[in-house]
Amino acid sequence: MNKTVVFEEKISFKEGIKFLSHFITKVILYVILFLLMIVFFLFFIYFGNVLHNIKHQEDRPPLFNAYIIVSPSMVPNINVWDGIVVKREDGHNLKKGDIITFTSHDMRYNGLTITHRIVGIERTEDGSYYFRTKGDANNVEDPYLVQENDVYGKVIFRIPMIGHIRSFLSKSFGWIVFLIVPAIMVIIYDILKIVHTVKLKKIKKDDIEII
Repeated sequence: MNKTVVFEEKISFKEGIKFLSHFITKVILYVILFLLMIVFFLFFIYFGNVLHNIKHQEDRPPLFNAYIIVSPSMVPNINVWDGIVVKREDGHNLKKGDIITFTSHDMRYNGLTITHRIVGIERTEDGSYYFRTKGDANNVEDPYLVQENDVYGKVIFRIPMIGHIRSFLSKSFGWIVFLIVPAIMVIIYDILKIVHTVKLKKIKKDDIEII
């Protein structure tokens, strides 16, 4: 009788370990699926909008776009390796406090894509908008005003630390770890489950024979 109880406790502990590993694997797979859905959705909108602009001969940035932050200038609100999604906005829709992504004409970063916060807005007589920007972590404002035409869009949300995933997946072994390993874990779990079921059937059969 005591041997049977000990065996059942061991089986229960193994089941807990298998359940935990299966749960972690499912979470990883769901996260990957969620990220892929976001990427597909953004790509679909991006591609559709590009075709629309080409068809109507409009020189405008895409309606939505995504970027990875590589500078600490917006810490702590946006950290290095965070992902951001920006939505194209006309100049009159932007306001002080908005975070925008734009092409810099600063001599130090000329031509680079920058993401900073609007701290001031100026409007010329012809109706054009210019934005004074500043990184949240910087002590001074950016030295050059940002023209409306240089703005890609307004940041609408961020995905923390997704840049690490992108960097990891860009390596040859990244996809192996993210796709093959979880799949192998699921297979191992199913095999252990089958083995456990066979053992339980054998135990029940032995109990019937003893009776």
